[in-house]
Amino acid sequence: MESIGRQNPQAALISLEAAAASARGGFACLFSTADEYETALIAERRAQGRYSQAPNYWPVALFIGCTLIVLGTALLFA
Repeated sequence: MESIGRQNPQAALISLEAAAASARGGFACLFSTADEYETALIAERRAQGRYSQAPNYWPVALFIGCTLIVLGTALLFA
C-alpha cells in the first residue's frame, strides 16, 4: 500500500472521499435490531395519530344480539 505522501494530492483526495463514502455505507441502518425498528415505527405512527382509540360499539351490539336470540329461543320453547 502506498503512503499518502507518494500520491499526488488529487488522487489522495479521491481516495479519501471513496473511503468516507464506504464508511458511511456501514451506518445505513439506524436500528441494531428489528425490535428497535418496530418500536420506533409504532411510536412514529402513534405520534401521527394512526392508532386512535375511537369508541367501538361492535362488542356491545353483538352481546345484545346474542342475548335477544337466546331470549327468543327460550320463549319459543317455553
